[in-house]
Amino acid sequence: MDISDIFRENTSHYLNNYGEKIPLNHIKTINAIINCRTSALGGEVYFCEQCKAYHYSYHSCKNRHCPKCGSDDSEKWLNRQIEKLLPAQYFMVTFTIPAELRFICRSNQKLFYTALFNASSNALKTLLNDPKFAGGSAGYVGILHTWTRQLQYHPHIHFIVPGGAFDSERNCWNKTNSKFLVPVKALSIIFRAKIRDFLKVKSPEIYKLIPQSIWYNKEFITNSQSVGKGEKALKYLSNYVYRTAITNNRIVHSENGMVTFKYKESGSNKIKYQTVNTIEFMRRFLQHVLPTGFQKVRYYGFLSSASKVTWQQICKYFDFKPAKSTSSNEVSFNKRKASICPDCKSGMIHCKTLFRKQRAPPDIFFNSRSIKNYQQIV
Repeated sequence: MDISDIFRENTSHYLNNYGEKIPLNHIKTINAIINCRTSALGGEVYFCEQCKAYHYSYHSCKNRHCPKCGSDDSEKWLNRQIEKLLPAQYFMVTFTIPAELRFICRSNQKLFYTALFNASSNALKTLLNDPKFAGGSAGYVGILHTWTRQLQYHPHIHFIVPGGAFDSERNCWNKTNSKFLVPVKALSIIFRAKIRDFLKVKSPEIYKLIPQSIWYNKEFITNSQSVGKGEKALKYLSNYVYRTAITNNRIVHSENGMVTFKYKESGSNKIKYQTVNTIEFMRRFLQHVLPTGFQKVRYYGFLSSASKVTWQQICKYFDFKPAKSTSSNEVSFNKRKASICPDCKSGMIHCKTLFRKQRAPPDIFFNSRSIKNYQQIV
């Protein structure tokens, strides 16, 4: 079963249920998933002289929440990050917010996700800049993750952090303790305070809606664990960079208004199954759609684009030369692969380009009449 089929068959019911409450970026995502790799987006027509048959290669939607797209981009991103790994011990640091804040976070995603990145990155910077732990300029990459294995809403940020910091004045690398990066209790306290201060300044009206007890009695859990050279942790996190909350291979079946999907139980990795109605499945899926233009991967310290001079100093210090990216070769390989016959594997001749169909303006989907006829429109 394909997730696009679930959306195609049930979107009109979903729109009738939630109507104008649905954000515009959710509407765009629904359309992208439904139309991905169909004639609606256009494509290319090839002819195989060996098989004497025509083959159609429809275009992808390139939406970052589409379960059919993104796997190639994830691999390219992973390769670029592995190329930049320093000869140091790495740690994965995770920041989470209390369950009591998740509802208001989901309703104000751009504000809270920005607050999460701002508070967590600055908390790390504060401690790693302290001579007790590293005493220098640190560099790390953060990735926003919003779902559990059962598609429930659980926003948190993972950071991959090298165990040390660079002292530019002394031109040396200061290692952190081999057993831990920074004390997580102190990190949690700083993280909580910085989220509080960010919301107080950026959105006083939302800050006032949050019970004050959360800022004093509720723990903002952080976790830090050693991940060796960092490569395995990056492979794990690459699944979240360009991929969505659930992929097609996890859908077991969809029938009679119910969807069954599988997931691995946390801790045991035992395969389990969950069945929910289609509207609930779509709701769980769409709550992980990010605000338009929001960057879920961010680079800090000497890994940021603004710190090229410091990065060059670090590379020189370690006598380290990052490998050149092979992304251009990968792209050309994918282009050649599209012209290979799926049946006999012979080369095909490009015959024609199919142009995408015209789209209705997004606002039309909020019209009650359009909601009833949504399936005819798309």
